[in-house]
Amino acid sequence: MTSDWIEAARASWRWRGQERPPFAVEPRPGQESVWDYPRPPAVEPVAQPVRIEVDSLVLAETERAVRVLETASAPAVYLPFEDVRMDLMRREGGGTVCEWKGPWIHWAVETGERRIRRAAWSYTDPWSGFEALRDHLGFYPSKVSCRLGGRRVDPQPGGFYGGWVTPEIVGPMKGEPGTGGW
Repeated sequence: MTSDWIEAARASWRWRGQERPPFAVEPRPGQESVWDYPRPPAVEPVAQPVRIEVDSLVLAETERAVRVLETASAPAVYLPFEDVRMDLMRREGGGTVCEWKGPWIHWAVETGERRIRRAAWSYTDPWSGFEALRDHLGFYPSKVSCRLGGRRVDPQPGGFYGGWVTPEIVGPMKGEPGTGGW
């Protein structure tokens, strides 16, 4: 990727977390608006235990997850490789480059009974500011069961992004119909 492409992609975002657009849902006490998340994104520890399951198989469990908060997107949660059954994970192609975090690739889950393509992703060489994502996997809640603090999370709408939607998160968020220009 050229630096011109990266700068153009970064500059194309109108909303950067300093103010909410008029169509944003006003958060109630205990809720977070995706429109208050910053751009460039922020990485922070997850305060609750995280568990990933495929059918009845525990694929990962950790209390050391981090989440990425990015304007207009549900938080994406990343688990350290050390807390994932990496013997069940297979690298796949099909990644690209995030204008903030760097190059990423997809991972499949193989349980013996089945293969779940593009179930997770990781940043192969995260860029400055996102080093905390090195040797971590983000899982798509649309592909595997993702639990945060014991509750199952919903996938971010649209199928492309890997955000984890909980009742505490309000939007609207990227991926919903009509959000292609955000």
